[in-house]
Amino acid sequence: MQTTKPSSLFLTMLSALICVCLSAQSEELTVKVTGIKKNKGDVVCALFKSADGFPMELAKPQTIWLAADSDEVTCKFTDITIGNYAVSVAHDENTNKKVDTNFVGMPTEAWGVSNNIRPLMRAPRWQEAQFSLATDEKKIINIHLEK
Repeated sequence: MQTTKPSSLFLTMLSALICVCLSAQSEELTVKVTGIKKNKGDVVCALFKSADGFPMELAKPQTIWLAADSDEVTCKFTDITIGNYAVSVAHDENTNKKVDTNFVGMPTEAWGVSNNIRPLMRAPRWQEAQFSLATDEKKIINIHLEK
């Protein structure tokens, strides 16, 4: 019968504990939103893990809704995993919980995306707005709203 040395048992337990601690790390993303012209309605920050629904389909991503009661608001996403993300932000002035658009699909309320991408004749693509969130990172991004 083979016996395990106490030092081997300790190293095995230590390795298991390190694995558990590493998997429990939480990353944090802070989105500072500027350019709020009117102090009415809500600002929505939407965190997209993939291109699915980006930038304005608000049912798919993790969202944070805040009152637009100043010219700047801060959305804070916690306990998110490492990886690539993109953020879209909109000022829902009439509080109907959606981004209003005109007859050709262009937003009529102020909006912005991560990396502050603003194509002229189309919606921003997830790949253009994406950024990476690394292990144990507390990332801060700035998004400026415009119509």
